This record gives sequence, C-alpha cells and structure tokens, in this order.
Amino acid sequence: MDIKSNETNPDVVLVGAGIMSATLGVLLKELQPDLTIEIFERLDEVAAESSDAMNNAGTGHSAFCELNYTPELADGSIETSKAIKIAESFLVSRQFYSFLLQKGYFDKPESFIHKVPHLSFVWGENNVNFLKKRYNALLKSPLFEGMKYSEDISELTEWMPLVMKGRNNSEKVAATYMGIGTDVNFGALSRGMINKLKEMPGVTLHTNHEVRKLKQEEDSSWNIKVKDTITGNKRKVKAGFVFLGAGGGALPLLLKSGIPEGKGFGGFPVSGQWLICKNPDIIRQHHAKVYGKASVGSPPMSVPHLDTRIINGEKALLFGPYAGFTTKFLKQGSKLDLPLSIKANNLRPMLSAGADNMSLTKYLINQVRQSPEDRFEALKQYLPDAKMDNWVLQEAGKRVQVIKKDPKHGGVLEFGTEIVSASDGSLAALLGASPGASTAASIMLELFRKCFKEKFESEEWQTRLKEIIPTYGQSLAKDQELCRLTRIRTGEALHISEKQTVHS
Repeated sequence: MDIKSNETNPDVVLVGAGIMSATLGVLLKELQPDLTIEIFERLDEVAAESSDAMNNAGTGHSAFCELNYTPELADGSIETSKAIKIAESFLVSRQFYSFLLQKGYFDKPESFIHKVPHLSFVWGENNVNFLKKRYNALLKSPLFEGMKYSEDISELTEWMPLVMKGRNNSEKVAATYMGIGTDVNFGALSRGMINKLKEMPGVTLHTNHEVRKLKQEEDSSWNIKVKDTITGNKRKVKAGFVFLGAGGGALPLLLKSGIPEGKGFGGFPVSGQWLICKNPDIIRQHHAKVYGKASVGSPPMSVPHLDTRIINGEKALLFGPYAGFTTKFLKQGSKLDLPLSIKANNLRPMLSAGADNMSLTKYLINQVRQSPEDRFEALKQYLPDAKMDNWVLQEAGKRVQVIKKDPKHGGVLEFGTEIVSASDGSLAALLGASPGASTAASIMLELFRKCFKEKFESEEWQTRLKEIIPTYGQSLAKDQELCRLTRIRTGEALHISEKQTVHS
C-alpha cells in the first residue's frame, strides 16, 4: 500500500502479521489507545506462515495431552512443572479470547475456537505405566481437574472409535481424556485481530513489505529500512519500540539488530509434513486430538498425533507431523536462511548443540528417507484400518529451534519459546516454536515486564490488565476455586463449556 511520505515515525513497529504481533498490537492499543503502530508483513496476506491452520504444528496446546511436556525422571517420577505452566497460560489465553468477543473483535467464538477433546493414547506395558503415573501426577493440579484415565476397551472405543477399530484387543493400551480440550485456528484469530486493528486510529498494515535493516540511534530509537517487494520502493521508518514477531524470520532480524543480548543465538530449521484425510466419512467419525508418545531417542518435535481441526467451518483430519531437514526459516523463505544466519558469535553454540543432539540429526535423516509406505505404517499405529488412498501428503510450516550459548556445553538446543530483548527495552524478538501461539497472551505479559516496565507497573496499566485478564496477578495453578470459576466463565463465553454438546 502507498503512503504519502517516504519516512514515518510510529511509536511501535511490529514485524510479521501473525498471532504474536496481532496479540501484542491489540494489547498495546487496549492499554494505551493513543499509540501509533505500523505492521510490516512480507507476504501478501496476514497470518499465512506459522500461524496458518495448516502450517501450525499444534492447535490449542494446553498440556492436556502432549506427553513431551511431562517427562519421566530417572527416579521414575513425573515432572509436571512445564505442563502446569502451559495449562495456566492457555487459561490466560482463554480469558483474552473472551475479552476479544466482549469488545466486538469477533461476532462469535466459532470463527476461531471449537471444543475438541484432548486424548493421550499409548500401548505397551511400560508406556501404560508411564501414562497412569502422569495422570496421577497431573490430577494434583486444579488445572487438570476432570481428566479421565482408562484401560477399558469399551470406554476407549467410545472416546476414539476409529483409533480402536481393528485393534488387537489383547494389546495393552490406555488413554487419558479431557473433554474441555479445544481446537484454535490461530490464522483466523490473527486475521480477526489485525482486521480490527487496521480500523483503529494510528494503526497501519503494510503487506508485501520486508524489513531489510535495523539500526539503533543514540536516543535508543530504531531506524528501519523497509522494501516494498511489489514495487521495489524503499522507505525509512523510525520507531521507539520494535517487535520481531516474524516466526522463523525473527532470528535473522535479531542478528541484524546487533543488540548484545542477541549474540550467540542461532537457529536450526525443521520442515514439516502432514498426512491429510480426504474421505469425508472418515473425517466425520473422529472428533479428538489424540497424541502419542515419541519413539525412544526421538526429539520432542516428533510426537505424533491424530488431529481434528476446524478450518473455515469445515472439519479436517491430520496425522503427523513428519519432519525433514531444510535450510529455510520460513515456508516461503530462502534456502540461504540457515547459512546466512551463521555468524562468528553463534558458530560455536551451533556446533556444540549439533554435537550434543546427534539423535535429532539421525531422526531428521530417517524422516527424509521415509517412503510413502513408511509414513503410512506410522499412521496405522493410530488407525489400524487406515487405507492409503484415503490420505494425501501435504507440506506444513517450518519451525526454527532455538540454539543459545551455554557456559557448560557451549550451546544448547531449546524446544520452547523465548523472548530476547534489548537491555533498554527498545526491541524484542520472539524465538522458538511450540507451544508459542497458545500462550501468546502470557508471552506478551512477560514482554511488557521487560520492555514497558514503567508503564507496566503504572496503576493505569495494572487496572486495565485486570479488565482484560481478570485473574491477572493471581495463580490459577494454586487456587482451585479461581481456576474452576475461570474455566466455567471462559467456557461459557467461548461456547466450549463442559455442558456443551459437540456436533461432529
């Protein structure tokens, strides 16, 4: 889009028009309506990369079913802290979504969220024992109240008929079930928020615009060079705060910024693929997100799942993800993304992380070498009666695993999300992948603490935050009654309450 001047001076620049920038933009305008914001998106549409429903590796992450969030320790106990943190963060997100509906950002919750049960499913005696221990450990937290556990074939068949159909009844199996699980279309959520943001005074969206350079001035502001990828025109933007929320594209921009806090960070890109069911009769018979356990030696990203998603009002059924090696940081990125990201200050951390994660390299090599028959055999572990002609392989999005400096190992591979911010709070970048999108609201609260400290602690912002997120400042993980009431209130607002009947 054209603007009258070749240089603008917004208060805030958001790079990337996905779920992270959309969430931050909405929160900033709700907290301080007079802020001016410019959003730059390199593609011709909003939320078409990692936030898109077919690109995002997981939807509605709330730690109900993701077994990699609850590792078994050497002493046989189950570590639940990460699962509890994610479940609490998602309940914060549910409050934010409820606020968006109340304020008219969306006409109805079904435009982006649906009730879809979350199940963990395992087979084999050792895995069944693990799942039962996990279930008992999680029940100690109010965030997992209502979770069910079963080894009974008839009950499991009721929960997931397609998964149990054709299975050997002598096989030892078990599952946990959370009926209040959800499917969230983060692409639709992002587009809805940004469409409303565009209507607000002081907010401008620029699609087909790529940020090329960032340089900080002595007054802490940032000079940003942006190119219109359609016309070739270039412009300069000067902003007081910059957020790099461009998915895999955030790392190269962080490195270009030159902030000391970004030195030593690297990224390891991984591509993804789904098997997509094309038979409507089969799609209708399954209504759940069924997560399994990664094979021994496989990385957390390899956790397989049979996933019901609602995309543009239509049910879809996906299985995967299957991973592969790529040098692109974005689905529509460049093969030079990885080599160009290697700098003198992150070479050692990247080499050290690579040496310490040979299992990941082996896993990716095996994934790349998989034949269609190999992929189909993995599906048949979840759907014994599956037929190959009902499924088609489709490319998913890219994820960039964070590599950062470590005093002991030189470099470590991080499998979560991380905010890297300048010491003066003038720039922040969001790196990493899962469970990112589901915890975006909590991530932005952390960003405010780091980058907007004075305003964040002001009475005005604190009061407003409690209007947006009523439990702000309180622990949902420790207060059982508060957790239950929040679940009920948001469940009713989002049409995902336990009493609601789901029509598949």
